[in-house]
Amino acid sequence: MKLIRFGEAGAEKPGVIIDEKYYDVSGLVSDYDENFFSGDAIKKLAEAIKTADLPQIDKEVRLGPALARPSKIICVGLNYKDHAAETNAPIPTEPILFFKATTAIVGPNDDLEIPKNSIKTDWEVELAIVIGKKAKYVSEADAYDHIAGYVLHNDYSEREFQLERNGQWVKGKSADTFAPIGPFIATQDEIADVHNLRLWLTVNGKTLQDGNTSNLIFNVPFMISYISQFMTLLPGDVITTGTPAGVGLGQKPTPWYLKPGDVVELGIDGLGSSKQNVKAYQ
Repeated sequence: MKLIRFGEAGAEKPGVIIDEKYYDVSGLVSDYDENFFSGDAIKKLAEAIKTADLPQIDKEVRLGPALARPSKIICVGLNYKDHAAETNAPIPTEPILFFKATTAIVGPNDDLEIPKNSIKTDWEVELAIVIGKKAKYVSEADAYDHIAGYVLHNDYSEREFQLERNGQWVKGKSADTFAPIGPFIATQDEIADVHNLRLWLTVNGKTLQDGNTSNLIFNVPFMISYISQFMTLLPGDVITTGTPAGVGLGQKPTPWYLKPGDVVELGIDGLGSSKQNVKAYQ
């Protein structure tokens, strides 16, 4: 299935995409949140929609974040060799983990707001994993049993805040609007091979990132298993898996960053695309 949330910000309802049409399933489930992902609600919803008379939704409706605010967003840094190289960072021997504030989450096509005093707001197209079953000390062999699905994410980053202001990376990752998630969550059966997906990003129509998940340093089951050794992953939690080369920080000969009026578009095979118009902080 493809799970969407639609409607005004803060009042989104759950829906599904069937044959490229949008349907309201709020009569069947309350929201795509921890309670939903913690049981077998995906399976039950798939069965229920076979016979339900679902209201169709206008496809012009605003899409919200594809899931309700999770307990945490865990990010894996420098997880593509080409991105590590362009930022002059060594290849990690273990995953680099950091958090992104859940208040950064917005809909996939909502505006990006450049933070107050920002001079280095950057882009990062990423594959994100949605956890579907509580995970603690999970083995790689069992990791797929803990996945609800996959979703497109733009891990926006303010590089001065991240790299030049001391402390951990979270400061550069957590501004409002820095986590557009969606347009939809694709359940595992929708994705034939999660380790062979093209991911791309353009700014003002120019392709800057064009990579493939086959180049992940640490693959999906390893990441889930590894992270679960250090913290409990709850249903609905998001693991965002890193970005390929082509970010603003890595532009040659001179890095450059987003400014008001820019348009960022991105996508991943099987996970749709999103678009953010860049606005100044007000």
